[in-house]
Amino acid sequence: MAKTKTVFFCKNCGNESPKWVGKCPACSEWNTYVEETVVTGKTGKTANHNFAGVKPKPLQVQKIVSEKENRIDLQSTELNRVLGGGLVSGSLVLIGGEPGIGKSTLMLQVALALENMKILYVSGEESQQQIKMRADRIGIRNENCYILTETDTHEIIAQFEKLQPEMIIIDSIQTLQSEQIDATAGSISQIRGCAAEMNKLAKTTLVPVILIGHITKDGSIAGPKVLEHMVDTVIQFEGDRHYGFRILRAVKNRFGSAAELGIFEMQSNGLREVTNPSEILLSQREEDVSGVAISAMVEGLRPMLIETQALVSTAAYGTPQRSGTGFDLRRLNMLLAVLEKRSGFKLSAKDVFLNIAGGLRVDDPAIDMAVIAAILSSSEDIAISSKFAFAAEVGLSGEIRAVNRIEARISEADKLGFEKIYISKYNAKGLEQSKFNIDIVPVATVNQLFGVLFG
Repeated sequence: MAKTKTVFFCKNCGNESPKWVGKCPACSEWNTYVEETVVTGKTGKTANHNFAGVKPKPLQVQKIVSEKENRIDLQSTELNRVLGGGLVSGSLVLIGGEPGIGKSTLMLQVALALENMKILYVSGEESQQQIKMRADRIGIRNENCYILTETDTHEIIAQFEKLQPEMIIIDSIQTLQSEQIDATAGSISQIRGCAAEMNKLAKTTLVPVILIGHITKDGSIAGPKVLEHMVDTVIQFEGDRHYGFRILRAVKNRFGSAAELGIFEMQSNGLREVTNPSEILLSQREEDVSGVAISAMVEGLRPMLIETQALVSTAAYGTPQRSGTGFDLRRLNMLLAVLEKRSGFKLSAKDVFLNIAGGLRVDDPAIDMAVIAAILSSSEDIAISSKFAFAAEVGLSGEIRAVNRIEARISEADKLGFEKIYISKYNAKGLEQSKFNIDIVPVATVNQLFGVLFG
């Protein structure tokens, strides 16, 4: 006879405990246990599917044949770049993002674009009519795209065996439910168990499975942290609702770089790829204004030019405000301390606001020099030419430090018609300026930068 009992699961590692504990004994994280009600003593269907029909045997590492992974072209340059060159056969991919950011639109767009492949799109959140309305809005017709509205994993696997698709898209993993696990859909045990079934399906049949995942209010993917360890690739789909741009960022990738970035623009007929992000991230101004500097940054293997905006004003109240949008506030405070201590600029009594245009969040240290230049430009109320770019890191002693891939940054600025780029003098060593049409200006300290910029 079935019995109901209450257990506690760790959201981080999935460890089970009969009572609530403050610190998880398995992963040492605090306040991660949540309560769930499970049913014991109930017999259900077995989930022991053997898709391949052959049990695996241990092999010596020398006898394993090395083969290049088979990648599927998703007909999307940006998504292929983030995945490392395409979707690997048999891989399990998890894509997460805020509600309404465009996860379902992106995946349906990918499914409709692959006309030569049989795609099974499983939705546990929307009806077939709702998905058809979105497909009509996208405007791509594909007879090989099949829509299934189901949340039971056993029924999904049965439909898979009957249809034999070449790719599966699950929207979303939090809606799936397995009869083997007596818990509600979206619980930690259900998410973990359903993801394990999908992982087994992908590995044994070599059919790639893409899982769409919800996120919590703090931005992490809902469910146990072990979910991200089980999958091969974790992709974060992010962006600002007030901007039309969406950023696809690889957080984990077993088949490629985890530092790649893809940019899309949300339109009425779906997501459009942005192949040249520098043009959309730079505002078109008729005249130069103070407090604006252009930085040459690198995300993954892609160089981009972005606009850094700063506003320095006299503090209206006793405590000056420090605000940074798209930039680490602690690093902003550090750069302000460098200007105060090493260069003598009195900024401690002034409000400083910093903004990275386009809604991007930047972690590249090469943006430091552009931040310094924008702050000094606003403080002195002297405009910097929109044809000047910056690419260097600033150290605590006020020195201008070298950054990696400087030639790619210079080439991007040169391609977009910039006249000057300011770099560290340590990057200038061995650099052939004759290869570029842009004027390269090496600087060594913050004081020297101020001198060459503002005289």
